[in-house]
Amino acid sequence: MDILLTGSVAFDYLMTFPGLFKEQILPERLEKISLSFLVDSMSRQRGGVAPNIAYNMALLGEHPRVMATVGEDFEDFRIFLEGAGVDTSLMEVVPGLFTASFFATTDQSNAQLASFYPGAMGEAAKQSILKVSPRPDLVIVSPNSPEAMTKFAGECRKANLPYLYDPSQQILRLDGTELARDMEGAQFLFVNDYEFGLIVKKTGWALEQILEHVQIVVVTRGKDGADLYNKSEKVYIPTVPERKIVDPTGVGDAFRGGFLAGYSHGWDWALCGQVGSLAAVYCLEEKGSQNHTYTRKEFIQRFREHFDDHDQLNQFVKE
Repeated sequence: MDILLTGSVAFDYLMTFPGLFKEQILPERLEKISLSFLVDSMSRQRGGVAPNIAYNMALLGEHPRVMATVGEDFEDFRIFLEGAGVDTSLMEVVPGLFTASFFATTDQSNAQLASFYPGAMGEAAKQSILKVSPRPDLVIVSPNSPEAMTKFAGECRKANLPYLYDPSQQILRLDGTELARDMEGAQFLFVNDYEFGLIVKKTGWALEQILEHVQIVVVTRGKDGADLYNKSEKVYIPTVPERKIVDPTGVGDAFRGGFLAGYSHGWDWALCGQVGSLAAVYCLEEKGSQNHTYTRKEFIQRFREHFDDHDQLNQFVKE
C-alpha cells in the first residue's frame, strides 16, 4: 500500500524536570499562572508527527512517502530518513527558514508541557496532494499548519482519496465547524482520549454521531490501551508491558506507524492494533521518537510473548 504522510517535521528539544508539575500549580490562581522550571537534562532529537509515523512504518518494512516543508537545516535529517527507508522526495526545503521546533519538558510522572515553533512548516499549504504522482492509496492528514490541514483534507475529498484524519495537537486551534468538516468522509479518525473529549465538546457529536461521518475511530488511552470503533464493532487493544520507561515523546505516533503497517498488509483490526501497541512500547523505552530500532524477527518474537500467534506474521518475517 502506498501511504502518503503529511504533517509536521521538527527537531525536538526534550527536557526533564526532577519533580511533579502538579505540585507547582495553584488551581485557585490559574488565571495568573507564571511558572519556570529548572530542568536537569536536554537533548535535541529528530521529530515531527509525519516522520515519526513514517520511521515506525519503515522499521516494519514499509516505504511511506512524506510530503512536508522543511528548513535549510534539514539535510542530515533527510539522510537519516532515507537510510531508514522513508521516501523524502516530497519534502521541500524553504530557503531562509529553519525546520520547525518542538520544546517539551517531562516531569517524574511522565506528565508533559510543550510548545511548538512552526518555522518552515508555515509554508506547508503551498504544497498540493493533487499534484502528487503516483496517486497514493491512503493519505495521512496529521498536525501541520492549520491552513495545510484544511487544504489537504479538502483535496482528499475532492479527489475521492481515502484519508486518515489525525488533528491531535491542532484541535486547540480548530473550532467545531472545522473539525466536523474535515472528519466528514474520513476513513479514519485517530485521537487520544483527551482529544476525543475536546472533539465531542466542540462539535456536539457523541461517538455514534461521529461514526455517521467517519468509518473507523481509534482512541488511544495511554496505559489503558486503545479502543477501535466502527458501526458494527468495538475492538479493545491492550498495551504491551514496557521493560523500562524512558520518554513518552512520539509514543502515539509509533502506535499509528505500527497500526498502519498492519493495515497496509490487510490484517484485521485487532492485529493492526496489537502491532501498533508493540511499536509504541519500543518508542517509550528510548529517548526521542526515532532512536528505537529492531529487526522484524525481533519484533515478532516479542509480539508472541504477549499476543496470540497469527499465520500472517510468519510470512511477514520472511519478506
